[in-house]
Amino acid sequence: QVQLVESGGGLVQPGGSLRLSCAASGSIVSINSMGWYRQAPGKQRDLVARSTGDSGSADYADSVKGRFTISRDIAKNTVYLQMNSLKPEDTAVYYCNADVAPRITLRYYNYWGQGTQVTVSS
Repeated sequence: QVQLVESGGGLVQPGGSLRLSCAASGSIVSINSMGWYRQAPGKQRDLVARSTGDSGSADYADSVKGRFTISRDIAKNTVYLQMNSLKPEDTAVYYCNADVAPRITLRYYNYWGQGTQVTVSS
């Protein structure tokens, strides 16, 4: 099986920074893309940022452009989200997501992590 485990969430003051990490483990042949999504109470789960392939191609939600940076360590099957200039509206559960090929057929399946809470408050 494949597991995605997030870490790095917590409580931070407005204007502060956090760095989230997500490590994929288990039966992994290849990972095509990894990304971050978030869900605030009463809202749907939305894309924050996603990185695809080895090209460094990344997509960001408009609300985080210029503040958040996604990066990957391919060898470690890990994705990071550097979050700067955090705002109260960034408060949410942040979920890691990945397209993973767990078998040599190289068909990709989508997996979710359990989520990590990010709270931005004074």
